[in-house]
Amino acid sequence: MAGRVGIVAVAQTKFEERKDALHSAELMYDVTRDVLGQTGLEFKEDRTGIDCTTVAYFDLFGGPAGSHMHLGYIVGAYEREDERVTSDGALAVYYAAMQILSGHCDVVLLLSHNKESQCQKNQIEWVGMDPVYQRRVGIDFVSAAALQAMRYTTKYGITPEQCAKVVVKSRKNAGNNPNAMCCDSLTVDDVLRSAMLCDPIRIQEAKPVPVDGACALILACEEKAKKITDKPVWITGLGTCYDHHELGWRELADCGALATAAQRAYKMAGIKEPLKEFDLAEVSEQYSYQELLWSEGLGFCGKGEGGKLIDSGKTQMGGELPINPSGGILSGLPVCVAGMQRVVECVLQLRGEAGARQVPGAKKAVAQGVDGPAGQLQCVITLEN
Repeated sequence: MAGRVGIVAVAQTKFEERKDALHSAELMYDVTRDVLGQTGLEFKEDRTGIDCTTVAYFDLFGGPAGSHMHLGYIVGAYEREDERVTSDGALAVYYAAMQILSGHCDVVLLLSHNKESQCQKNQIEWVGMDPVYQRRVGIDFVSAAALQAMRYTTKYGITPEQCAKVVVKSRKNAGNNPNAMCCDSLTVDDVLRSAMLCDPIRIQEAKPVPVDGACALILACEEKAKKITDKPVWITGLGTCYDHHELGWRELADCGALATAAQRAYKMAGIKEPLKEFDLAEVSEQYSYQELLWSEGLGFCGKGEGGKLIDSGKTQMGGELPINPSGGILSGLPVCVAGMQRVVECVLQLRGEAGARQVPGAKKAVAQGVDGPAGQLQCVITLEN
């Protein structure tokens, strides 16, 4: 097994409602050119440069199967490994790290892109539901989240105001992020007055749709990472867990899959007290209640205490553990790209390159990615500089 895995370069586009002037291939090209330019790496014929390309994307968002066919001639990734992860981008980071830890690869280029504006997001998610019992009644990821939100808030007494505070915090943080799509200033009353999307989730409490954009990273084994850059960010822990697909077979008020994934990552990284040991967290909250629930699964507070955590101010910028200094998914990120972009933001923070959204003195961070209805698939990645 190889030594540590380092992240040596990251890049991202600005995230916008529509990028009609850009083909998906151009999104891929922009971020790929950026990370290759930062490192000077190439796809060399003697295989001393990039060993493998790993891309996270859902074909259905792009239309044709094989929507990655542009990648090869965009980056020159011929005659070497090329992998596909049809899931959240955090899983691609997990997979690429495993390729390096196994000794199978030394340097991996990671990429995730999506143009949600090309399709109807809910229709694609609907296809992912059980075809016999769930599709027939029109359940998609939004309605699944609403079922979870209702169960969670009812079981633990989470208030609408506590959920709304998540949105207010996210939009405020996004105001310091030049890549964020939604950075308007909102109040709790603004959120609670917005129209109902799917009870109890209001429009302002859900991820904006559509969003277009892309991001990229380069991962390397320890020996090469130290040669490529003088400030690598190290992946110290990895964990993933897949829960039951059927919503009725899960306790939706708890997030067992996330807790399991976090425990695995923390054990690998030697983390004992996540609230105290991490300097920031980038979590995947497509809906406001999820930041509260995911905080519980990540061990930042006890079960049912996510509301108290947001009330305490500990997750604000300047608090004990800022959550989503970037503005998070609630400020506008495409699905699939979102999890990888969580890692990108952590890297920028740990390298001291986050600009106005910088958490002073950040040394340790945790990124979380999610896929499937109501947080079915969870991935946790811990990082240090």
